[in-house]
Amino acid sequence: MSSSTSTSAVLLELAARPDERLTIGELLAALRQQAFAALILVLGLPNCLPMPPPIPLLFGFLLLFVAMQMVVGRSTPWLPKRVLGRSMARADFARAVGRALPTIRKLEHWSRPRLTFFGTPLGIRIVGAVVLVISLALLVAAPIIGQIPLGLAACLVGLGLVERDGLLVIGGTAVGAIGLSLSLGFVVAIISGVTALI
Repeated sequence: MSSSTSTSAVLLELAARPDERLTIGELLAALRQQAFAALILVLGLPNCLPMPPPIPLLFGFLLLFVAMQMVVGRSTPWLPKRVLGRSMARADFARAVGRALPTIRKLEHWSRPRLTFFGTPLGIRIVGAVVLVISLALLVAAPIIGQIPLGLAACLVGLGLVERDGLLVIGGTAVGAIGLSLSLGFVVAIISGVTALI
């Protein structure tokens, strides 16, 4: 992928490949030059639609792993070989891309370099901490639809890093805060229900 290739074009190319399954390794190879930024966007994308288990959990764990590497200051993401071999149905990925593509293209057209602090080494670590919280919230989100705000948040943060647009990163963080509050509400409701039964 050349540096001039848009994120939307890369997503379309990945969705259109003939193989029935899309592996994490294939994703990482396609996004190599965009490193962490596009990887966050793509790992958030499947959670933007109602997805059956274990997809939200799998991509939540992957986001968590990526975020931890950002926080400690790695320059490029690394994933174990066993994880690289994990896959999802390409049809599910293509469906998520199809739904998100109009919005992504509008954001690509609208965005521009601003508040570029988030592209500095310290800024990347701060964004990593934000993504870390989003990924942890994904792990406890309500099944089927609870992950949607968190998936949107990850996509906005990732696209903001790709486009060097700090305003998108801030917007994604705000959406993530909403998703986090919903996830915490779900956890509290579960604990309250179990307590009431006991």
